[in-house]
Amino acid sequence: MFIFNTATTANGFLADPNNSLEWLFQVKSEAPDVEPFTQTVSVFVMGSSTYEWLLNTENMLEHPEKWNGFFGDRPSYVFTSRDLPVPPGVDVRFLNSSVPDALPTITETAGEGVVWVMGGGDLVGQFLDAGALDRIIMTLAPAFLASGKPLLPRTVYPGRLTLMGARTVGQFVEITYDVVNPSPSA
Repeated sequence: MFIFNTATTANGFLADPNNSLEWLFQVKSEAPDVEPFTQTVSVFVMGSSTYEWLLNTENMLEHPEKWNGFFGDRPSYVFTSRDLPVPPGVDVRFLNSSVPDALPTITETAGEGVVWVMGGGDLVGQFLDAGALDRIIMTLAPAFLASGKPLLPRTVYPGRLTLMGARTVGQFVEITYDVVNPSPSA
């Protein structure tokens, strides 16, 4: 199962124009606990901007234990066309291909486990376009940005989403949708 689980502003931005999540860290409230979800994940997938944000924000090149504290020894795939650094001792695998071409590799690595498509939004859109996104879990934060990196820069009509649940946690609202993917013959 491929799942996009993310925090977003109330008007649908993942990050500000500088790829910052400072808006999220300003919320003075408990947020939904992602630990139970994280424990179901076999493979992490992200784009290079998300990967670089993680490396830089947490200084993970100098402190790879931070990477291991969150990701453990599970593999992470990073879609990029550039050479990027890797924290010592972590399982990061770079993909310089399209999502459809990479799907067999990711699926084989995940086995029966969950693939967390972490972002960014355009990469998630590519999984959606390929019919390989099964669920969207978005946590709306009490923030609005005038511009930034969109949650999912695609048109997705209501017929493609089935509401599975919604709950409030402090100032946040967590909404879960299952994605209805078109049949291969469509």
